[in-house]
Amino acid sequence: MIVALNRVLNNLYTDLSTDFVDNQAATTPSEIDTMSHIADTPSPPYYAVIFTSLRSTEADGYDSTAQRMLELAAAQPGFLGVESAGEDGGITVSYWQSLAAIKSWKQQDEHLQAQRAGKETWYSDYKTRIALVERDYGLANGGQT
Repeated sequence: MIVALNRVLNNLYTDLSTDFVDNQAATTPSEIDTMSHIADTPSPPYYAVIFTSLRSTEADGYDSTAQRMLELAAAQPGFLGVESAGEDGGITVSYWQSLAAIKSWKQQDEHLQAQRAGKETWYSDYKTRIALVERDYGLANGGQT
């Protein structure tokens, strides 16, 4: 789950080259299972939004909001994928093409409502970090850097 984009994910959308956009596989909500896969991101650079949270004891509406945020995020221009781990204390990393795409997502109306609910109800603490990914590697590319 995407701890509401990150299950309530908590900044300037620039146009990318036509080649980059044309070469990206579309990501739909049904293709995103944040608990059982590693996001298929493009070659760097791109951005990561790292959302770390501690849940409160209140859970009413959390799961449905988290699912809705995942669906909305996946439909946002510039969204590249998401990975998540944990339950009561969790970490979710969403990947974005640009700071503008992140800012646009943060200001999306339903996401703003979910952020408020997270602050008021679902989280005892959280922190959001935004980082530029300059390099990535793993088994899929033979461990090459």
